[in-house]
Amino acid sequence: QVQLVESGGGLVQAGGSLRLSCAASGRTFSNYNMGWFRQAPGKEREFVAVISKSGARVVVANSAKDRFTISRDNAKNTVYLQMNSLKPEDTAVYYCAADNSFTTNPGGYDYWGQGTQVTVSS
Repeated sequence: QVQLVESGGGLVQAGGSLRLSCAASGRTFSNYNMGWFRQAPGKEREFVAVISKSGARVVVANSAKDRFTISRDNAKNTVYLQMNSLKPEDTAVYYCAADNSFTTNPGGYDYWGQGTQVTVSS
């Protein structure tokens, strides 16, 4: 089992920044690819970014490219999502997830955190 706990969400004005963190415990963190997803009210959970086990490979959703950066620190068992130039449409609950596979499909992830709310005001 892998336990994931997100933090860093909050209320920010449009154009502002937030950094989300996801701390992992349980099994060896570096054995897992890590993804960030988000879900707005009434919408399906959508892919934001994924990073490979070593951090060498990254994929970011088109909606987040040039604004969001995913990174990880395997020594700290933590994955991060740096979000800049935030827009009201970025408002959602953000989740981190872990899996052995490298995928943008939320259905492919075995382990999920509880989520952290991000609200961007206009």
